Amino acid sequence: MTGFHDVRFPLRLALRTSGGPVRRTDIVNLSNGGEHRNSRWRDARRHYDAGSGVRSIDDLYVVVAFFEARMGQLYGFRFRDPVDFKSCAPGEVISPFDQSIGTGDGQATGFQLVKTYSDAGGQTRREIAKPVADTVMVAVNGKRVDAFRVDPATGMVQLAIAPPVGALVQAGFEFDVPVRFDTDRIEINLAQFNAGAIPAIPLMEIQP
Repeated sequence: MTGFHDVRFPLRLALRTSGGPVRRTDIVNLSNGGEHRNSRWRDARRHYDAGSGVRSIDDLYVVVAFFEARMGQLYGFRFRDPVDFKSCAPGEVISPFDQSIGTGDGQATGFQLVKTYSDAGGQTRREIAKPVADTVMVAVNGKRVDAFRVDPATGMVQLAIAPPVGALVQAGFEFDVPVRFDTDRIEINLAQFNAGAIPAIPLMEIQP
Protein backbone atom coordinates (compact mmCIF):
# COMPACT_ATOMS: atom_id res chain seq x y z
CA MET A 1 0.00 0.00 0.00
CA THR A 2 1.69 3.22 -1.17
CA GLY A 3 1.52 6.49 0.73
CA PHE A 4 1.16 4.74 4.07
CA HIS A 5 2.89 5.28 7.42
CA ASP A 6 2.91 2.17 9.60
CA VAL A 7 1.93 4.03 12.77
CA ARG A 8 -1.28 3.85 14.78
CA PHE A 9 -3.62 6.71 15.62
CA PRO A 10 -3.35 7.35 19.40
CA LEU A 11 -5.25 4.50 21.02
CA ARG A 12 -6.70 6.48 23.92
CA LEU A 13 -8.42 8.79 21.41
CA ALA A 14 -9.54 5.98 19.10
CA LEU A 15 -11.42 4.27 21.93
CA ARG A 16 -13.86 7.19 22.12
CA THR A 17 -14.39 7.84 18.41
CA SER A 18 -17.64 7.34 16.52
CA GLY A 19 -18.27 5.71 13.14
CA GLY A 20 -18.34 2.34 11.42
CA PRO A 21 -18.95 0.61 8.08
CA VAL A 22 -20.56 2.44 5.16
CA ARG A 23 -21.98 0.89 1.99
CA ARG A 24 -23.26 2.38 -1.26
CA THR A 25 -26.54 1.00 -2.59
CA ASP A 26 -28.43 2.22 -5.66
CA ILE A 27 -32.20 1.97 -5.20
CA VAL A 28 -34.51 2.35 -8.22
CA ASN A 29 -38.23 2.77 -7.51
CA LEU A 30 -40.31 0.83 -10.03
CA SER A 31 -43.66 1.89 -11.48
CA ASN A 32 -45.43 -0.99 -9.76
CA GLY A 33 -44.35 0.23 -6.33
CA GLY A 34 -41.49 -2.21 -5.97
CA GLU A 35 -37.81 -1.39 -6.05
CA HIS A 36 -34.57 -2.68 -7.47
CA ARG A 37 -31.45 -2.58 -5.30
CA ASN A 38 -27.85 -2.83 -6.49
CA SER A 39 -24.66 -2.61 -4.42
CA ARG A 40 -22.16 -0.17 -5.90
CA TRP A 41 -19.32 -1.33 -3.64
CA ARG A 42 -18.20 -4.91 -3.21
CA ASP A 43 -16.92 -4.17 0.30
CA ALA A 44 -17.94 -1.77 3.04
CA ARG A 45 -15.74 1.22 3.71
CA ARG A 46 -15.30 2.43 7.28
CA HIS A 47 -15.74 6.10 8.16
CA TYR A 48 -14.93 7.54 11.59
CA ASP A 49 -14.97 10.86 13.41
CA ALA A 50 -12.01 11.09 15.77
CA GLY A 51 -13.25 14.43 17.11
CA SER A 52 -15.50 12.64 19.57
CA GLY A 53 -12.38 11.19 21.22
CA VAL A 54 -10.92 14.62 22.01
CA ARG A 55 -11.55 15.63 25.62
CA SER A 56 -8.81 18.15 26.40
CA ILE A 57 -6.45 20.67 24.83
CA ASP A 58 -3.65 18.11 25.23
CA ASP A 59 -5.72 15.57 23.24
CA LEU A 60 -6.30 18.16 20.55
CA TYR A 61 -2.58 18.90 20.34
CA VAL A 62 -1.83 15.19 19.91
CA VAL A 63 -4.27 15.03 16.99
CA VAL A 64 -2.80 18.16 15.37
CA ALA A 65 0.75 16.77 15.67
CA PHE A 66 -0.38 13.43 14.19
CA PHE A 67 -2.23 15.26 11.39
CA GLU A 68 0.86 17.30 10.54
CA ALA A 69 3.10 14.21 10.53
CA ARG A 70 0.73 12.61 7.98
CA MET A 71 0.61 15.85 5.95
CA GLY A 72 -3.16 15.89 6.01
CA GLN A 73 -4.69 13.39 3.61
CA LEU A 74 -1.38 12.49 1.96
CA TYR A 75 -0.38 9.50 4.09
CA GLY A 76 -2.52 6.74 5.53
CA PHE A 77 -2.08 5.16 8.96
CA ARG A 78 -3.41 2.46 11.26
CA PHE A 79 -6.58 2.99 13.27
CA ARG A 80 -8.03 0.74 15.99
CA ASP A 81 -11.78 0.35 15.48
CA PRO A 82 -13.20 0.59 19.03
CA VAL A 83 -15.67 -2.25 18.38
CA ASP A 84 -14.39 -4.41 15.52
CA PHE A 85 -10.67 -5.09 16.05
CA LYS A 86 -10.49 -8.87 16.61
CA SER A 87 -11.15 -12.07 14.69
CA CYS A 88 -13.80 -12.75 17.36
CA ALA A 89 -16.29 -10.62 19.29
CA PRO A 90 -14.63 -7.85 21.37
CA GLY A 91 -15.48 -9.53 24.67
CA GLU A 92 -14.08 -12.91 23.63
CA VAL A 93 -10.52 -14.24 23.67
CA ILE A 94 -8.74 -14.76 20.35
CA SER A 95 -8.16 -18.36 19.31
CA PRO A 96 -6.50 -19.88 16.22
CA PHE A 97 -9.89 -21.33 15.24
CA ASP A 98 -11.76 -18.01 14.92
CA GLN A 99 -11.70 -17.55 11.14
CA SER A 100 -11.36 -19.84 8.14
CA ILE A 101 -8.75 -18.38 5.78
CA GLY A 102 -8.41 -21.18 3.24
CA THR A 103 -8.20 -24.85 2.35
CA GLY A 104 -5.00 -26.73 1.61
CA ASP A 105 -4.19 -28.08 -1.85
CA GLY A 106 -0.88 -29.73 -0.96
CA GLN A 107 1.16 -26.94 -2.60
CA ALA A 108 0.09 -23.45 -1.49
CA THR A 109 1.70 -22.02 1.63
CA GLY A 110 0.35 -18.46 1.43
CA PHE A 111 -3.07 -17.53 2.85
CA GLN A 112 -4.65 -14.10 3.18
CA LEU A 113 -6.13 -13.18 6.55
CA VAL A 114 -9.87 -12.56 6.24
CA LYS A 115 -12.79 -12.03 8.57
CA THR A 116 -16.25 -13.40 7.74
CA TYR A 117 -19.46 -11.74 8.89
CA SER A 118 -22.39 -14.11 8.56
CA ASP A 119 -25.80 -15.15 9.80
CA ALA A 120 -28.62 -17.36 8.50
CA GLY A 121 -29.36 -14.88 5.70
CA GLY A 122 -25.94 -14.41 4.13
CA GLN A 123 -22.30 -13.51 4.61
CA THR A 124 -19.50 -11.22 3.52
CA ARG A 125 -15.73 -11.72 3.71
CA ARG A 126 -13.42 -8.86 4.60
CA GLU A 127 -9.74 -8.90 3.71
CA ILE A 128 -7.57 -8.03 6.71
CA ALA A 129 -4.57 -6.07 5.45
CA LYS A 130 -3.19 -4.64 8.71
CA PRO A 131 -3.03 -7.37 11.37
CA VAL A 132 -1.21 -6.84 14.65
CA ALA A 133 1.62 -9.26 13.94
CA ASP A 134 2.32 -10.59 17.44
CA THR A 135 -1.34 -11.50 17.98
CA VAL A 136 -1.75 -13.80 14.96
CA MET A 137 -2.36 -17.51 15.66
CA VAL A 138 -2.82 -20.21 13.00
CA ALA A 139 -4.32 -23.70 12.98
CA VAL A 140 -4.26 -26.40 10.29
CA ASN A 141 -6.68 -29.31 10.41
CA GLY A 142 -7.81 -28.33 13.89
CA LYS A 143 -4.31 -28.14 15.40
CA ARG A 144 -2.40 -24.98 16.23
CA VAL A 145 0.85 -24.52 14.30
CA ASP A 146 3.73 -22.19 15.11
CA ALA A 147 5.81 -22.53 11.91
CA PHE A 148 4.52 -19.52 9.99
CA ARG A 149 5.26 -15.87 9.20
CA VAL A 150 2.77 -13.05 8.79
CA ASP A 151 3.30 -9.84 6.85
CA PRO A 152 1.81 -7.01 8.99
CA ALA A 153 1.69 -4.76 5.91
CA THR A 154 -0.52 -7.07 3.82
CA GLY A 155 -2.08 -9.67 6.13
CA MET A 156 -0.56 -12.56 4.18
CA VAL A 157 0.33 -15.65 6.21
CA GLN A 158 3.14 -17.90 4.95
CA LEU A 159 3.19 -21.41 6.39
CA ALA A 160 6.47 -23.31 6.56
CA ILE A 161 4.76 -26.48 5.26
CA ALA A 162 1.98 -26.59 2.68
CA PRO A 163 -1.26 -27.93 4.25
CA PRO A 164 -2.43 -31.23 2.75
CA VAL A 165 -5.30 -31.38 0.29
CA GLY A 166 -8.59 -30.48 1.97
CA ALA A 167 -7.01 -29.30 5.24
CA LEU A 168 -8.84 -26.36 6.81
CA VAL A 169 -6.58 -23.37 7.56
CA GLN A 170 -7.81 -21.10 10.34
CA ALA A 171 -6.49 -18.04 12.15
CA GLY A 172 -7.12 -15.69 15.05
CA PHE A 173 -5.78 -12.16 15.28
CA GLU A 174 -6.18 -8.52 16.23
CA PHE A 175 -6.12 -5.97 13.43
CA ASP A 176 -6.15 -2.27 12.59
CA VAL A 177 -8.02 -0.45 9.84
CA PRO A 178 -5.91 1.39 7.24
CA VAL A 179 -7.31 4.92 7.08
CA ARG A 180 -6.42 8.47 6.09
CA PHE A 181 -7.67 11.84 7.21
CA ASP A 182 -10.70 12.79 5.12
CA THR A 183 -9.85 16.47 5.25
CA ASP A 184 -6.86 18.70 4.66
CA ARG A 185 -8.00 21.09 7.36
CA ILE A 186 -8.69 20.83 11.09
CA GLU A 187 -10.79 23.72 12.33
CA ILE A 188 -9.78 24.77 15.85
CA ASN A 189 -11.71 27.33 17.87
CA LEU A 190 -10.60 27.28 21.49
CA ALA A 191 -13.50 29.45 22.65
CA GLN A 192 -16.00 26.95 21.26
CA PHE A 193 -13.87 24.01 22.42
CA ASN A 194 -13.93 25.23 26.04
CA ALA A 195 -17.70 25.65 25.72
CA GLY A 196 -18.11 22.02 24.75
CA ALA A 197 -17.85 22.14 20.95
CA ILE A 198 -15.58 19.42 19.57
CA PRO A 199 -13.86 19.77 16.17
CA ALA A 200 -14.74 17.23 13.47
CA ILE A 201 -11.80 14.98 12.58
CA PRO A 202 -13.06 12.68 9.79
CA LEU A 203 -11.18 9.50 8.88
CA MET A 204 -11.82 7.26 5.86
CA GLU A 205 -10.76 3.65 5.30
CA ILE A 206 -8.22 2.97 2.56
CA GLN A 207 -9.01 -0.09 0.46
CA PRO A 208 -6.09 -2.50 -0.16
